[in-house]
Amino acid sequence: MKIVPMAGIARLGIVAGLLAATASFATAAAAADYDVLIRGGTVVDGTGAARRKADVAVKGERIVLVGAIPASATADKVVDATGEYVVPGFIDAHSHVTMPGILTPELAPAKPVLLQGITTVMINPDGFGPADLKPQIDAIEKQVPGINVVPMIGHNGVREAVMGIADRQPTPAELQKMEGYVDAAMKLGAYGFSDGPFYVPGKYSKTPEIVDLAKVAARYPHAFYISHVRDESSYDIGVLNAIQELITVSREAKLPGIVTHMKMLGPDVWGKSADAIRIIDKARAEGLSIWADQYPYGASGSSLQASLVPGWAQEGGPEAIAKRLQNPETRAKMRPEMVRNLARRGGANAIQIAKYEPDPSLNGKRLDEIARAKGQDPLDTAIDMLIKGNSAPDGMPLGGAFIVSFNMNDADIENIMKQPWTMTSTDGGLSKFGSGTEHPRAYGAFPRKIRKYVLDKPVIPMEQAIHSMTGLPAQVFTIPERGVLKAGYYADIVVFDPAKIRDMATYEKPDAYSVGITTVLVNGHEAVDGGAVTDHRYGRVLLRGRS
Repeated sequence: MKIVPMAGIARLGIVAGLLAATASFATAAAAADYDVLIRGGTVVDGTGAARRKADVAVKGERIVLVGAIPASATADKVVDATGEYVVPGFIDAHSHVTMPGILTPELAPAKPVLLQGITTVMINPDGFGPADLKPQIDAIEKQVPGINVVPMIGHNGVREAVMGIADRQPTPAELQKMEGYVDAAMKLGAYGFSDGPFYVPGKYSKTPEIVDLAKVAARYPHAFYISHVRDESSYDIGVLNAIQELITVSREAKLPGIVTHMKMLGPDVWGKSADAIRIIDKARAEGLSIWADQYPYGASGSSLQASLVPGWAQEGGPEAIAKRLQNPETRAKMRPEMVRNLARRGGANAIQIAKYEPDPSLNGKRLDEIARAKGQDPLDTAIDMLIKGNSAPDGMPLGGAFIVSFNMNDADIENIMKQPWTMTSTDGGLSKFGSGTEHPRAYGAFPRKIRKYVLDKPVIPMEQAIHSMTGLPAQVFTIPERGVLKAGYYADIVVFDPAKIRDMATYEKPDAYSVGITTVLVNGHEAVDGGAVTDHRYGRVLLRGRS
């Protein structure tokens, strides 16, 4: 990829033609100079349509032409995309970049995100995030993010603000207060209602509570319900019943439902992707709008608390859990359930410690390895870490330690990926480079999907992969004028080299930027130039009903 400066070259056409109300984008573009002109690339436009050779012209924040552009046309920047793909900016359906991430000056540029080609992220997934969105939105806007940010309002954040981490059902007054938070967030411009009943305190909710709050969101145009379903494994109701619960919420609240980071977690449920797909296809045949997103890894990321501690024992949060584990009687009651939960995760060797604040030397090691060094049973090692461990910012209960959990099989991953209703996500955070605390998906999910599942082992065609990253999430989440390379749409654009694109982050060394993304435009401006992130930030908070 070459950037050719055009400053000083005589400009053709009349800018007035672009501004005339009666002129079409194509007519105006043919008569005007451009800010950015991407030439000679293979365009995959995000709709799922077949790739084609085409040029792309940008003026201001918008795409003005996709097609054959005369050789005489000029631009401030010309990108030679010969041999490369030109695609819409990627949309991450599930992102934790606000923990605290882009809320800080150091991380606001979102370098690991941009170098994956991601230009827009959906925040506050899994039901987390603040109950009052305005301070969060104000903080993001103050920093000026490097990417576009789409806020959702989370059930867990709202429930905790009203009830704390209480294992009970809300009173009518408490439910009304929760409704008020959801309504205020939607009125402010949140795009949808996010949930995570796998985590506390949402774990203590029953389906009618979720339906009630989803109905509040449904009062607003194009709202949706997205959930880390109650069980992705065999913890209690099982993954298939958990997906059915999401479908029930969608049906009763009358809004789209999305199974976020869909997976079959643990040996107990390996192979059940076929049943899950049949359940979703049946709901879609009924006329319901049911979707999913997925990250392309065989390991998930969670916490020791969420993964091992029984739901009833999580009431009150990490400090309360630590007290229960230090009480011999309560510990004895919890232990058999924790043994079963560890087995569901694939055993102690399947758990890698990613972040343990009391002793960072344990980061990157497997639980069984740590236990051997201490001369302990692995579960006792995990219990010690839960007693001494940490919880993450922004309300997400990462008690004990953040972990990478190796619990999926390739057949299920590929089966889910092939579905036309599956989007792409990272489920990644945004931490200081070199901290070694992130799952590699935070640095590599989108390039990995293209490299591993399109180019190296063709599980899906390029057109479907790009659609799952661009046009499909723009459609499902109703993000206007993004996700497709089309005249009049915002110029969120990615150019990548198919010979070079790949994820470099590994489980052992997760802090490694992806390569092969050569150019990224965010709102018409160069955020990545020649494979390097520029010094300027061009993202914004996108609010429902507003640009």
